[in-house]
Amino acid sequence: MQKTLLITGADGFIGSHLTQALYNESKNPDSPFYNAHIKALSFYNSFNSWGWLEDIECLDSIEVISGDVRDPHFCKHICKDVHILFHLAALIAIPYSYVAPDSYVDTNIKGTLNICQAALESGIERIIHTSTSEVYGTAQYVPINEEHPLQPQSPYSASKIGADAIAMSFHSAFGLPLTIARPFNTYGPRQSARAVIPTIITQIASGAKSIKLGDTSPTRDFNYVKDTCAGFIALALSPKTIGEVINIGSNTEISVYDTLILIKDLMQSDVEFISDTQRIRPQKSEVFRLKCDNTKIQSLTNFMPKYTLKEGLQETIAWFSDKTNLAKYKTNIYNL
Repeated sequence: MQKTLLITGADGFIGSHLTQALYNESKNPDSPFYNAHIKALSFYNSFNSWGWLEDIECLDSIEVISGDVRDPHFCKHICKDVHILFHLAALIAIPYSYVAPDSYVDTNIKGTLNICQAALESGIERIIHTSTSEVYGTAQYVPINEEHPLQPQSPYSASKIGADAIAMSFHSAFGLPLTIARPFNTYGPRQSARAVIPTIITQIASGAKSIKLGDTSPTRDFNYVKDTCAGFIALALSPKTIGEVINIGSNTEISVYDTLILIKDLMQSDVEFISDTQRIRPQKSEVFRLKCDNTKIQSLTNFMPKYTLKEGLQETIAWFSDKTNLAKYKTNIYNL
């Protein structure tokens, strides 16, 4: 039977890559998703823009829907006849959550509630709900496994903790076949320039002689977006992951400063670093260390990261260095 797959937040960075990856799966005769129908949700706007979906190769072969997960009636409408649902729609910018926290509650918590209710009523076979490593806060121990305490160090992380709780409650109370995917720091083509790796690359590619950054001492577990998407698909294909919270990461960590040096070397740049106070989080809100323990996803699925940080950065740099792509970014403006 042909499966129908729905991706919310498909117009975003990870969502657009996941949409392409699922389409590729639908063309693979050996995949359980072979011949699947792909539905991609884009946030409704009066410009009729489909965000990053407009840059993917398979745009003419998928069904794009415009709407808003904050509307429960709309969610019920789009979930009809869907078999597998990947829920990525969310507000994710941490700095913006400091100035507009109410919108994060509406989209991330209420939106997740609407999607879970609609999925339950529609009898969806599997739902993959997207969390974030930010819910762990600064590591109390490393590597961070799924049992690590949750620490709401920003309104964004608090909203995602709430969304995760709502999602899991639908599994516990109603038997919704749900998995919580908790990716660590994903990077790659099409990522917002408010994230550190695109910030560095776009400023160098645009000819800057100095790089504006916040605190460069925190460490992160960076994961190339194609690996993150492979993790999502692996979770959806394994019945062992139902009712579980599962990290997607690489079991490595690197400081922001060392990442800057690596990118400088790869781009053969001599730029200097300048501290920009508006890019520094409030002291108690900064997450100083993240390193994933991916033992669980390896034990429950066949997932293993394929890209080294250097390999992923090389592909990312090549994409951002293309003048057509670079022109889509306002490198001289700090974007919340």
